[in-house]
Amino acid sequence: MRPATQDDPGGADPDGAGAEPRRRTGPRRRLRLGLLVLVSVVLLGALPLYFGMRTLSRDPVFDTLDELGVPGWATAQTVDNVSGSRWCLQDCRLRERTVESDRAPEETSRVYEQALRAEGWRRWEVTRCPEQPAKGSYTCWRRDELTLDLWVREPTCAPPPVSGEPAVPPVTPTAPAAGECGGSLVSVKVRNAIDDERTRPQPSTDPSLTGEDPFPTITDDPLGGLTRSPS
Repeated sequence: MRPATQDDPGGADPDGAGAEPRRRTGPRRRLRLGLLVLVSVVLLGALPLYFGMRTLSRDPVFDTLDELGVPGWATAQTVDNVSGSRWCLQDCRLRERTVESDRAPEETSRVYEQALRAEGWRRWEVTRCPEQPAKGSYTCWRRDELTLDLWVREPTCAPPPVSGEPAVPPVTPTAPAAGECGGSLVSVKVRNAIDDERTRPQPSTDPSLTGEDPFPTITDDPLGGLTRSPS
């Protein structure tokens, strides 16, 4: 038999009184461990979810445009608009950005073109650039799987509304006073190259497409193969 000690003067505890505190602290320890694991899972899952939602909501093309090395005066006010599907489910994504510049169109166009070249964009000499006649500077660019249209022109300035009158633009626009309207307006349009019709073969002038034959077959028959009807 094991001899009795000071801590256990009576030998083994027949009632198991020493195990009772351990039974009470065991569930508490497991509860704290479970809460710690739950908090860790939430924190580790929340960060990827946050950045994932941010990536889905923010088109990376706009981040690329933000990284263009243009001065602050060339990005006085920026408005972004996006349409279509990123995965081209029905319509491919179209990114449009409108920027107000504090300086003239010539200087603004120059700094934007320099910034595009620095970021790897190359001038794209293609027909239908622009698709419609446009005033100002209109240039087209390509990089990897994207195409970009850059249009820099003078802003369309309307006179401020007169107190007590509705803010409706007049039929004949009035030229603004000197110094009230300046700077320039910048429009940037970015599309997927696969969705840009200008990257596809352009329509040909083949007679088979127009339905006209410029070189008709000439035979010796003056009637052209017609059969004379009996008289």
